[in-house]
Amino acid sequence: MARLLELAAARPAGLPPYRRRHVAPIAAIVAAWAALLAGCTVGPDYVPPKPAMPASFTEHTDSATNASQGSPTSDDAWWQGFGDATLNSLMADALHSAPDLAVAEARIREARALRGIAGADQYPTADVGAKYDRTHGSANVPVGVPPGGLGPGANDNLWQTGFDASWEIDVFGGKRRGVEAADASYQATVAERGDVELTLLAEVARNYIELRGVLRQLAVARSNLSIQQDSLSLTRSQFDAGLASRLDVLRAQAQVSDTEAAIPTFEANERVSIYRIGALIGQPPEQLLAQLDAPQAIPSAIADVPVGLPSDLLRRRPDIRAAERRIAAANARIGVAQADLYPHFSLTGVAGLESLNASTFLTAPSRYFSIGPSINWLIFDAGKVRFEMHAEEARTDQAAAAYQRIVLGALRDVETALVSYAQSKVRHERLAAEVTADREAVTIATRLYKQGLNDFLSVLDAGRSLYAADDKLAQSERDTALERVALYKALGGGWQTEGDAANKQGI
Repeated sequence: MARLLELAAARPAGLPPYRRRHVAPIAAIVAAWAALLAGCTVGPDYVPPKPAMPASFTEHTDSATNASQGSPTSDDAWWQGFGDATLNSLMADALHSAPDLAVAEARIREARALRGIAGADQYPTADVGAKYDRTHGSANVPVGVPPGGLGPGANDNLWQTGFDASWEIDVFGGKRRGVEAADASYQATVAERGDVELTLLAEVARNYIELRGVLRQLAVARSNLSIQQDSLSLTRSQFDAGLASRLDVLRAQAQVSDTEAAIPTFEANERVSIYRIGALIGQPPEQLLAQLDAPQAIPSAIADVPVGLPSDLLRRRPDIRAAERRIAAANARIGVAQADLYPHFSLTGVAGLESLNASTFLTAPSRYFSIGPSINWLIFDAGKVRFEMHAEEARTDQAAAAYQRIVLGALRDVETALVSYAQSKVRHERLAAEVTADREAVTIATRLYKQGLNDFLSVLDAGRSLYAADDKLAQSERDTALERVALYKALGGGWQTEGDAANKQGI
């Protein structure tokens, strides 16, 4: 700044003597504005919130949950923990063509542009123009009255070109607070895009797992239908031989019909899940039918869930990061409003060439310029500025309260997901044991019935128990995978910093 003043005060080499009197005022103007530039920034400085976080999650994980309390990995492709190639392919398609992500990315571009607009307000603006006027004097207008008062029959030309510039000096930091608010809003939008992505991918995974669960139930129904049809054939043979009653045949037929009636529902649910996946990833459903209609196992865990510590959620969950950035943006806007309590200083200037003759238009004597400061101070506004400040303070308090609610909700989500995931694994183990016992019971009951040592009711009951247990086991496999997805979503997916998210989008 001292060098700037020195250059402003110095007379350039070759400067004509008559120009010296113009240098001193310019140097004084520059010095005055330099002093103003050292002004303060109004409004409260932002202090990030520090919510109280527990040292660990209440639902402690152990080997039974197949989860870990260690530090999260830095891989956000959390779905790869299922080891399912088809799921990986669907996730890649979702990241490439999902409409929800396209909307979120457009919002990022909008926020980036708004940040650029806020930053541009800190710099001078300049306009360049040129014009030519041809004026013919009017005989009915006194001389000197513009524009035709040149005298009867007189003609005049005006050649003009130049530029004008203005610069509002950000003495009290209102514009800097505006840039700060725009930066924070942009960062919040980036984090919100991460939340949209997390929700989208969790929905794709959930619908895919539900699809595999329906196909598993369908396979169970068809398998049990085959067993029941064998029992029906056996009963009819026993009936024809006089070893079984008509009632046994009817019971066996009713069991077969009941299972056959359940199959269309499973087939309909299968198609609905495929159509949902197509809508989520932005592809026509018919393109997915061949890929997803083939039988395949329900995805199961092949790696531990990186649970981490509760404090990790503050950086890991994109909705928490977005909420924190919204507090910062609201806090900065208090300073934007407060700056209107103080005067606004501007520096304006104009320079160019002006001549009545084209032959002298581009010569040195045609030059003109004007430069000077101005001040604008809103003296009386009926308290409007202060009310606006109070409104921004209230919006900041709202953002802070929303942040606290989101943090508490994140803790609740993780605790709920941890206990649900752990208990679903325990339930699955118990159901697997039940299916093994029921399968053996069907074998024994059928053998005894063939030998005439037991009635058909025992075979019927054993078959019903097996089908019910097998169906519940399929649902349990599905629910365990769904709870794992819920846990990943509650934790914020895989570990990803805000910088990683920005680099991912090329921003």
